Amino acid sequence: ITEPPCDVMTRQTSSEIVVPEFKGPGGQVDRAAASFDVRIIRDWDVASALWNEDSSGTSFQHRHWLDAWYRAFDAVSPLIVLLTDKITGRDVALVPLICRKHRDLRVIEFADLGVSDYNAPLLASVTPNDSASMRAIGEAILSALQNLPDRPDLIRLKKMPAEIGGRPNPLIACGTAGYSSLNGNLIATGDDFELYRASIKKMQLSRCWRVFTRQPGTTFRIAATVDDALHLMAAMDAQQRKRMKKLGHRFELDEPRHAKFYRDVVGRGLLDGYVVVSALLCNDEIVAATMGLRQGSHYSLLRTSNAGGQWSNCSPGLLCVERTMAALHQCGVRHFDLSIGNYDYKRRFGARRLPLMDVSVAFSWRGVPYALRDRAAQRLRRHPRLARSVRRALGRLARPKVILNETLDHRDTPG
Repeated sequence: ITEPPCDVMTRQTSSEIVVPEFKGPGGQVDRAAASFDVRIIRDWDVASALWNEDSSGTSFQHRHWLDAWYRAFDAVSPLIVLLTDKITGRDVALVPLICRKHRDLRVIEFADLGVSDYNAPLLASVTPNDSASMRAIGEAILSALQNLPDRPDLIRLKKMPAEIGGRPNPLIACGTAGYSSLNGNLIATGDDFELYRASIKKMQLSRCWRVFTRQPGTTFRIAATVDDALHLMAAMDAQQRKRMKKLGHRFELDEPRHAKFYRDVVGRGLLDGYVVVSALLCNDEIVAATMGLRQGSHYSLLRTSNAGGQWSNCSPGLLCVERTMAALHQCGVRHFDLSIGNYDYKRRFGARRLPLMDVSVAFSWRGVPYALRDRAAQRLRRHPRLARSVRRALGRLARPKVILNETLDHRDTPG
């Protein structure tokens, strides 16, 4: 771990730090940062106003998502990195981060807190695609964070895809990443949805639809108004809360900050098609519901729930997912993501796993044990048999979540 030189200085306003060229131990300018002006912005509204580039990111870096996130989870400190090309003056990357206390550590991580499936920087369309440029961008971001005047102890960047809009992820290209314990679950249906349906016929969803529609007053619909969507979200909260209670787990998604966040996302994104809320209904009863995000030809399923009970014989949760996919396919969606978490039903839907990557870097001696633990876990995941043996050995102990296992996903209520 290299301590920053004592003469590192920053220009700072109330919401922004402009980081100059960084110097290494020998006084040389850091080559990774030399091509960029780097600004650290402490206010999301300021950063969002500055970022006007046509850019690529996942559905979880959409402006609606991040606007709602920073407003709902305001107990943490925003920390947004904005990189500008020194020659062209164009912005090339924006990284939505936060800084928060974890025990006695100052930790930098993505604006996530467990609600986002994928984390990534936003890359402008003018950002170079070559691996050397991406590596330089990634190194410049890490250098900027390391040279903050209030330097953190640890940076933990989790659940990152290797590519962003078909381009390398610069935070992975700089060579410090390892495999995450979580993965995405992707389905490519192609242009013929009936052909896709035939490929999953063992799920018997056509039979489930027939069983469901035998009841008078049954229908499937996608919410067309914000009020309708919020009504469906309230039912989803109640159904998921009931299931979590039955499993003996605390339900978190209807707590004030989470509830505010999801409803804000719906309010911002429903009418322009970014948010999709759908349901199976029997007259006034909500039998099952889903919430997801659409971006172009891609759809990410976020939350599912079902009423269970007398409806269990038609698998309403799975049926609602399939009917949502069919409706969105007619609107041009061809790629469906069933979210992180490896429930068996995702394999039955034909999903393939998308590996995700984590980066952990210690910036002080206090962060070293945590970074070493994260890296040990990443290396262990390369050897599934050994990982399973370690899980069994730790089975009687309280296992650190960061090491081996994904947590129970409160958003996902299959069935």
